Amino acid sequence: MSSRREFLEVSAIGGAVANLAQAQKVSPNDKIRVGCIGMGNMGLGDVKTISTVPGVEFVAVADVYEGRLTNARELFGKQIATTRDYREILARPDIDAVIIATPDHWHATQAVDALKAGKHVYCQKPMVQDPADGHKVIAAEKASGKILQVGSQRVSSILYSRLREVIKEGKIGEIRMIEAFYDRNSALGAWQYVIPYDASPKTVDWDTFIGSAKKRPFEPIRLFRWRNYQDYGTGIAGDLFVHLFSGIHYVMDSNGPERVFASGGTYYWNDGRDVPDLMIGLYDYPKTDKHGAHQITLRVNFEAGTGGGQSFRFVGTEGYITLDVSSGFTVTSTPREARPGYDLQPFPKHVRDNFMSEYSKKYPDQKPSADAMRPSTSYSYRLPAGYTEQYAHHANFIDAIRNNRPVIEDATFGLRAAAPALLSNMSYFEKRQVQWDPIAMKVKA
Repeated sequence: MSSRREFLEVSAIGGAVANLAQAQKVSPNDKIRVGCIGMGNMGLGDVKTISTVPGVEFVAVADVYEGRLTNARELFGKQIATTRDYREILARPDIDAVIIATPDHWHATQAVDALKAGKHVYCQKPMVQDPADGHKVIAAEKASGKILQVGSQRVSSILYSRLREVIKEGKIGEIRMIEAFYDRNSALGAWQYVIPYDASPKTVDWDTFIGSAKKRPFEPIRLFRWRNYQDYGTGIAGDLFVHLFSGIHYVMDSNGPERVFASGGTYYWNDGRDVPDLMIGLYDYPKTDKHGAHQITLRVNFEAGTGGGQSFRFVGTEGYITLDVSSGFTVTSTPREARPGYDLQPFPKHVRDNFMSEYSKKYPDQKPSADAMRPSTSYSYRLPAGYTEQYAHHANFIDAIRNNRPVIEDATFGLRAAAPALLSNMSYFEKRQVQWDPIAMKVKA
């Protein structure tokens, strides 16, 4: 019979409150001034969140579309400096940090440029569009001495911090399999974003948007729905798998998989996109000094019938954990069998008698019965009301800048989370398995 209890991780919450209290003591004259490069949905959300962190002042924005610059001034005041050229923000000595929330094909270039300009960097995930570029970002981060944090907020969540502890404590034994999905069932969730009526070569710096991608004539759908195209985005894997990898890698102290295979297709959103709307990935993780070898299965589906939502299931040798990112997780522990069960019905009497005689000798303290002898116990952890991992992630970034502390999701972590997502695309489009070296962070020949 299962027992159930709920608890709050008092120390984790207390620590979060203490950090916030410390942040609120920042002098009004000790501001960290932030600029944003790319003011679409993610950039706007990041600015709104980081602006609520004590001691932060949002001062400038760069974007290739004039309408977003106008929107920034309308929302945050006419004092906000605006430009279409992100290099103007990097050249300003009064800006301490930048948020990079541009299309994926710009991330590596702008992150390296920002670090070389002496700016701290909050870079949206995935950190890079090509795994090889990750090493350039890592080198620039080390050379600059500045903070770089990738914007996948799971690693700052007290939910994942507590789950990490539970797994380290061996509550469900050795992890053998992890399953996760991140489904969406809406047009916006499938990147069918609004294309503004005034988008034109006059209001859009088209050449800057294209950047290193293939040159094309003006086509606003490619800018405002850039996630639908391989030239600028990284599809399902780079947008959503990377969130799943970030959380799993943090919880498991993992460097990443050594083999990647992905399959899927475009089944529902036949709108001209050249990336799938359904992807399933399989990943082999090697044995390390912290965990045994295990498998991971990920899924993202944009078809309306999914119902949407996201969830994780960590399966161990002595139980499993189900995690809902919006509420908490439940641990179900099932101890190993004290003795194996049996079914003697198919055998004649002399075989049954012989088996029971040997069985009683081997398990003298157990009553001879085929009943289950692994009673399960379960308990749950629930997030406190009002807690948001997005705020925690931005607060950690600012705290790291102010106190010169390392962040968890630095450039190395960012590459190790991005790489298996990007290799999922490689596997899908090339229809093959991909071998990866998670330590050297390179594709194996």
